[in-house]
Amino acid sequence: MPADLPALPIDLPPEQWQALQAAYAQPPRAYHNFEHVREVLRHYGEVAAGPGWRQPAEVALAVLYHDAIYEAGRRDNEARSAQLAAEHIARYLPHAGIDVARVRELIELTARHGQIGRDQVDEETALFLDGDMAILGAEPAAFDAYDRGIASEYRGHVPGPLFRLNRRRFLKALLKRERIYLSEHYHARYDAAARNNLRRAVTTKR
Repeated sequence: MPADLPALPIDLPPEQWQALQAAYAQPPRAYHNFEHVREVLRHYGEVAAGPGWRQPAEVALAVLYHDAIYEAGRRDNEARSAQLAAEHIARYLPHAGIDVARVRELIELTARHGQIGRDQVDEETALFLDGDMAILGAEPAAFDAYDRGIASEYRGHVPGPLFRLNRRRFLKALLKRERIYLSEHYHARYDAAARNNLRRAVTTKR
């Protein structure tokens, strides 16, 4: 396990760490890389300290693998990442008692960011999904770096004007939601900052 990561509730063998980090290096990514995983793991640790996780190992694995396969513009990244997680759990953690279906479910739900209502998921799922979206409520400089990173990943895959149109539409849809975050934990901490970032972003995208 890399020394700079927070403590996890399950020990991954070195071969699994190497395979996981190799996945995040392909193709080179400006945002959906292992640095993003580190940030989501930081939020995972904060939730672990309170309110806590009912299935800490499954959520941790979902965090680790949720963007393991990512090609800008493809619609099956989440499904392929979930499949890779299942394969790695079977190969490297066959006796760990992991609920593989739960890991897959969490990863696949990240394809529906901005579309899920509070009444459609349990609290643990809400906390997991919100951790992946916590960047929306980050400091302005961090949010802007994230926004530039997404644009960089799509460059060469989607024409610039079309990307900007779709990106602005996505951000505006988030801003119009009654709640950006599904859980009380993230709503209280990040909603106001996220709305400020989103308002600023949608006014600069033309």
